Amino acid sequence: MDFLAKYQFDFNACIHEGISYLSREQEREALRNLNSALDSEWSDICKLKDVRDMPLHSASDILFTARMKNKFRRWHDGLLHEQNLEDQIQGITEDSKFQEIFFEMHPALRLNGFTSHQLKLIHLVIRKHFKDLSYISVNSEASGLQHLVVYTDSKDELNLLLKKVKEENHGAENMKIQAAVGLRHVIDLLSSEQKLIVGHNCFLDIAHVYSKFIGPLPGTPEEFVTSVNKCFPHIVDTKILLNTNFMLQEKMKRSRKSLAAAFTSFCPQIAAGSGTSYLGSLPHVKVDVEVDEVRSSSWNPGGKHEAGYDAFMTGCIFAQLCSDLGIDYKLHDSSKQLALDEKLQNYINRLYLSWMHGDIIDLTTGNKVADSSPSHSLRKRYPKILFENIVIIWGFPSTLKANEIRMCISKVFGPTSIVSLFHLDATAVFVQFSVIQLVSDFLSLKNTLERSDGALLVLHPLSKLLEGGNTCAANYGTYKEICGSPLSECLFADQAKAVGIKWKTKLPEYKVVLGAEEHENSSVRGNVNIAMENVERTKPNKIDQLRNAPSRRQVSPYGDEDSCVAEGNL
Repeated sequence: MDFLAKYQFDFNACIHEGISYLSREQEREALRNLNSALDSEWSDICKLKDVRDMPLHSASDILFTARMKNKFRRWHDGLLHEQNLEDQIQGITEDSKFQEIFFEMHPALRLNGFTSHQLKLIHLVIRKHFKDLSYISVNSEASGLQHLVVYTDSKDELNLLLKKVKEENHGAENMKIQAAVGLRHVIDLLSSEQKLIVGHNCFLDIAHVYSKFIGPLPGTPEEFVTSVNKCFPHIVDTKILLNTNFMLQEKMKRSRKSLAAAFTSFCPQIAAGSGTSYLGSLPHVKVDVEVDEVRSSSWNPGGKHEAGYDAFMTGCIFAQLCSDLGIDYKLHDSSKQLALDEKLQNYINRLYLSWMHGDIIDLTTGNKVADSSPSHSLRKRYPKILFENIVIIWGFPSTLKANEIRMCISKVFGPTSIVSLFHLDATAVFVQFSVIQLVSDFLSLKNTLERSDGALLVLHPLSKLLEGGNTCAANYGTYKEICGSPLSECLFADQAKAVGIKWKTKLPEYKVVLGAEEHENSSVRGNVNIAMENVERTKPNKIDQLRNAPSRRQVSPYGDEDSCVAEGNL
């Protein structure tokens, strides 16, 4: 999530610097709206609808239209009676709001300083009282928006004039849209040229580029990878290279695979600075940096976590890795040809869906490929999320922390009953149990305790969690329903309340069939009795038999980035 915030900040910084951008979807929508508006305006003008019966509701509107009618009548009559032209139009040209000009070789008056409502009234006056005058709005790059009243001799002349105005208006608005496209022109060029896109652990980067410059993210991973592959047919992730090539792993040894660590390992002469002589025995690729002459005197190479320098480090690492793989740059005239090199084919178009679990997806086929085997410690620390094993708990006392909630539940269901527990926000936590049966057992036990007498609840290990009587709990499906509501609140507890939830515990509608003996030992009544007997002790009770049952683990259909949240942290 921190990465998303940083990346969004970089885009905001571009906007503040005057760099605009429109996604392809936004551009298409803008062009559709433009064509619709112009077609509507053209249809409205060409039909010359009769407006003589349209009422004027206020005295000021009546006086204004009468005055405009007189002014345009004097100018119109002066045009038709050439001998008295100067005397007829002298009064109207003295008014600063009317400027006599020629527009496309036609006599015209430019209207200045009128409000939009007044312009509408003028439009109605012209269409009602003058067959050879037309009100026209012209938007050109040279003169900007102009409101004109134009004289034409015939309907054919008027149609030709309106057609030309429409084309000019369309061109001016289209130029504005193209100017607003801005930075996306770079993305379009990369896509059209089928450039090789290089990133480091770049799945989120690609998703951000897609959402900002292409359109809304597709609803499924399959649709997403298909769309990405159409836009960028050649993508390589340097982290895939580092973790799936044995020779490169040997060079890294036990070093971390972060961008900065890889840069230091593979490009030490660049990382150490140009002024430092590096005595390494291995050959290194020379990287030339070109800097704008205006900025060269004060150029700062940057540092890690700065977007531009991160891109620089990624490029340097990729160049060095290609050299280490034995790729001859002289054989490739373009990055597209480089992407087709047989030595890179096992790494092209493969991205980590989840680095913690080593899930790699092939953008060409949409299929998951072989695991790159990330460290065992990471697998242990960030276990696979099984949504059917999750309970969402909210409304508990705000003083309770994640470790305290874990302890309360573990006293009842055993120390290994919880796989992971972390805060959604200050009002809610996710609890992932080791087996799905514990979901229904926990919810049933909570419901029983809340319906029992006060003495039983006070002495029970879950009393801390249920203190205050506002604690609610449900399975993961309920969490999705609550978040799917159009209502939106900052805290989950407030969101649930806004949705209209009045129950404290939502019991699951399913029941997992284990074995007759295990099922009997896991009954709610047995849980309550056992918990009461061991209220003074912390050792596991008979419910531990459940956690020894085979886990019904399934592969999550969703991305596992949520599993990156450290246990007990926000």
